[in-house]
Amino acid sequence: MRRPTKNQKKAAEVHDGTKILTLNRAITVVKSISYTRFDASVDLAIRLGVDPKKSDQIVRGTAMLPHGNGKKQVILVLCTAEQEEEARQAGADYVGLDEYLKKIEGGWTDFDSIVTVPSVMAKVGRLGKILGPRGLMPNPKTGTVTPDVGKAVASIRSGKIEFKTDKYGIVHAGVGRCSFSDAHLQDNIKELVDSVVRLKPTTSKGTYIKTISLSSTMSPGITIDRDSIATS
Repeated sequence: MRRPTKNQKKAAEVHDGTKILTLNRAITVVKSISYTRFDASVDLAIRLGVDPKKSDQIVRGTAMLPHGNGKKQVILVLCTAEQEEEARQAGADYVGLDEYLKKIEGGWTDFDSIVTVPSVMAKVGRLGKILGPRGLMPNPKTGTVTPDVGKAVASIRSGKIEFKTDKYGIVHAGVGRCSFSDAHLQDNIKELVDSVVRLKPTTSKGTYIKTISLSSTMSPGITIDRDSIATS
């Protein structure tokens, strides 16, 4: 059996992993048990009462975090020549089409989001086996397949994130950094949970949100009392 690390021991002294904390307390504790030398990411994991094997119970959407997630998003826009300048003006990091499709085919995925236009989706769709497993495939439901590439890029820059249930029915998303104020983390967490609640599948029965856990980079998860997170 693997022995706990020094930092794991320190974290265990601060927080008993079996306890369920209020949102406010969970944020305080997760900051106190973050021992990285960098500004650690704060992440939320929401376990849902859905069957991800059924296509009508896959929960996928976006949330506009009011304070962003603290991560600079590297955005690739795949579009026609007529829309390239609009994409650059909006702040896209990479803009083009065929040359980037070839790079992706060769294994290049040094970006966080792809925005594309409907007219080129036939070409982009061929890369589904590469982009799909990495959660990078553009989708009209998340606003990343749109004729208005400038607006889409601006939304991502303003704090828009995408989320999707994994094969275990869990939504994972970064909601900020340890340097964020408690109030900003609270706002971001409530917005993400609210967005997930709004997307509850009509075919989902029983308890929809089963557990919510907060963690930072390399820290254990802290279970949050669902009732302490008010959603609309």
